[in-house]
Amino acid sequence: MQDIPGLVAILAYDGLCTFEFGIAIEIFALPRPEFDFAWYAHRIVAVDPGPLRATGGFVVSADAGLEVLAQARTIIVPGWRSRDEPPPEGLLVELRRAHARGARLLSICSGVFVLAAAGLLDGKRATTHWRYSDELARRFPGIAVDSSVLYVDSGQVITSAGSAAGIDACLHLVERDFGAHVSNTVARRLVMAPQRGGGQVQFIAAPVAQAPRHDLAVVLDWAREHLGEALTVPQMAARALMSERTFLRRFNDATGTTPKAWLQHERMARARSLLETSGLDTEQIAQRCGFASAESFRVAFRKTVGLAPSFYRDSFGARHR
Repeated sequence: MQDIPGLVAILAYDGLCTFEFGIAIEIFALPRPEFDFAWYAHRIVAVDPGPLRATGGFVVSADAGLEVLAQARTIIVPGWRSRDEPPPEGLLVELRRAHARGARLLSICSGVFVLAAAGLLDGKRATTHWRYSDELARRFPGIAVDSSVLYVDSGQVITSAGSAAGIDACLHLVERDFGAHVSNTVARRLVMAPQRGGGQVQFIAAPVAQAPRHDLAVVLDWAREHLGEALTVPQMAARALMSERTFLRRFNDATGTTPKAWLQHERMARARSLLETSGLDTEQIAQRCGFASAESFRVAFRKTVGLAPSFYRDSFGARHR
């Protein structure tokens, strides 16, 4: 973990998308007294001359202009006022310069059209709200548009789907900077489930989780308590008092994924937590998370998280808090 997470520049513009803007403020701009390390600095950057009217009728006051983007480590594009309106050329120029010097850029929902207009998504995978994905692909054929995921992380650029998926994308960036324990602590303050996601430099194919049915919620809680065991679909179906076919259908309806994928996600979340907060060795963590061997755990962890378990612990372990 680095000592200073850097400046986050949150764009504000006339016609501002209120919810998307609020997500960025909530995650990157709020004080974090629960942590004993430096949190993000932030600036609200005006794209247009004021007043900056937001959806809902109120006015946002920015404290900086586009020149601040030259200092930002991270730039958030919280939606865009109209997909049919080209972003100002001055903004596109500054985004290109920021990208060229290594700044990270994250778009929420329709904000992807700003990054696309700047040419920063050519040859990359990206996502947006499912309602806009066909339009994005048609207008910018150089982008590999994936409308089935919450967000896409290509390393320096992160794009997210519909508004609420922006929360997951922002929490994913927090996890990249501080680790899963910190990201999940922020999620708890938001009174939401832990951030959904996986690898750091690949697209994230975690579907939106719906509220589980009560009968399945009991099974999911039981499975979390037995992650160290070789859990099977027949076991889980029997626990739910359902046939396997009915269980699989209801599981997908409730979670948007398969039992195998869900178990893998839960095991990785448990492993990240243990690496960050415990002194258990790799063999012990593998056993507690239901892997056949330490080697199979290392392979799965690297594939999912993008780092070796040892490097993850070195980066995000308790001594780095």
